[in-house]
Amino acid sequence: MESVTLSIAVIVSLSVFLVRPVWSLVLYCAVLVYYPTYLTLKVGSFDFSVPRIVIIAIFANLFLRTALLRQFKSIWLDKALIFYFVAQIFSGTMTNPSLGAFLENRAGAISDVVLPYFAVRLIITDRTQYLSLLRGFLLLVAPLACLGLYESITGHCLFAFAREFAAWQSWQKPYEGRFGFHRAYFAFSQPIMFGMFFAIVGPMCAGLLRQRRKATLIYAAGIAMAAVGVFSSMSNGPLVGAILAAAFILAYPYKRLWKPAVATFLLMCLLVEVISNRHFYFPLTRFTFNPSTAWYRAKLLDVALFEGGMSGHWLTGYGQGDPGWGAKIDGRSTVDIVNHYLLILYKFGLAGLVPYMVVLAAAARRLADAFKASTSKADQWLIWCLAGAFFGVLCAMFSVSLFGQPVNVFYMILGLCAVMPELQTKPVPFLYSTAKK
Repeated sequence: MESVTLSIAVIVSLSVFLVRPVWSLVLYCAVLVYYPTYLTLKVGSFDFSVPRIVIIAIFANLFLRTALLRQFKSIWLDKALIFYFVAQIFSGTMTNPSLGAFLENRAGAISDVVLPYFAVRLIITDRTQYLSLLRGFLLLVAPLACLGLYESITGHCLFAFAREFAAWQSWQKPYEGRFGFHRAYFAFSQPIMFGMFFAIVGPMCAGLLRQRRKATLIYAAGIAMAAVGVFSSMSNGPLVGAILAAAFILAYPYKRLWKPAVATFLLMCLLVEVISNRHFYFPLTRFTFNPSTAWYRAKLLDVALFEGGMSGHWLTGYGQGDPGWGAKIDGRSTVDIVNHYLLILYKFGLAGLVPYMVVLAAAARRLADAFKASTSKADQWLIWCLAGAFFGVLCAMFSVSLFGQPVNVFYMILGLCAVMPELQTKPVPFLYSTAKK
């Protein structure tokens, strides 16, 4: 499969030089979700997936054919993101016995995370480019959702044959179906990650609904297909993310009530803590596809945070070793850390988690600043939908540890959060905009 991988990488990389930079981001996302990232080119001990090669071509194009790199001005979020990875390296050097393997792993993470983030920061410089990116996402979503639905109904994965060529992924048994449906994952390595892609992108693309009236039905159909993609994964995490993102977006008319809403939620959590013998997150496990796996996620938090799971490892974490939490949860030999925040704490300790939370807070601040600076209701709706997607995935990460393609897409979302305030000051108008009275 290496020859096929190389051919696709070369074709798409050359195409990057023939299209506008914003469409090069769409090409990047296309190979990210339509071709398995576990099919790679081996160069020494390094694995180069097609997206990793294409993102290098994107930066080469920006450097050779545009002035975007010279015009770039860093912001606090950029520095926080870089510091987060520096903190990871600091922590990892103290906990990983094989320093070379760890640094190689972080180099791969940088190509999957930092480069897509800065590609978005450099390329999306006005509103029309942002709208083009959203339309490009919808072009990817609809066919992918159809493929996911086909796999969910038939159980036939079109990339099943490629598993034996995977660089690092291994499959011992097929994923068990739910409610009479199979769990789709197509070119992804896991059904949850397949569903998370739609849960992230779908709510963000809802911003298109108030930008061009004639195309509203087409955009609505594309967003509906994103919901189909979430369903076809038959996974709790994407379902939680999609529902909460939709709830956030639907609350747009009541946005001024966000403070009482947050206060009410915190009060309810406090009441559960006081009157119940369990923590507030246990009752939430009943509203999922599979309450038994949701219970495991809740118990995982108990063991890690309140039953000594991180004892002696709070500062720099465990590195890559197994923390032994499985035996304390339900007697299993290994533990599956299905909480992204807990995964960072486990790997890098507070030295990694605190900078990560700073990055998320900085991204949220950029969205808030953009919303305040917006000059039209259409602008505010666009920002609100991006915030909804961001909110949904932040909530979903309490029950899912991100890996693979959703990680790349999430950091592209962070890049969009970063550029959003500047887009409000650009003179280029939206295709359809309603001035505030």
